[in-house]
Amino acid sequence: MTDHVPGTAAPFDLANFGEGQIAYMRQMSSDEMRARFPAAKSIQPGLKLWALFGADGTPLAVSDDRSSILASASQNELLTVSLH
Repeated sequence: MTDHVPGTAAPFDLANFGEGQIAYMRQMSSDEMRARFPAAKSIQPGLKLWALFGADGTPLAVSDDRSSILASASQNELLTVSLH
């Protein structure tokens, strides 16, 4: 068990921060996507993709078009942040 420092967020709290309200997008290669998410094995290798993830890291959408990822987040009323 890890000690929790008062006044700081516990790892569980961070994982749930913004759930259902905040999503993050990140550009990834299709090779990286295929390695991290077994369900993505049908994605063609060698592509640059944009991925949208829930605050807890759950993949929500993937596209080769950044605008469609932003539109998907907007349609689902998610505040989007970008990770590099």
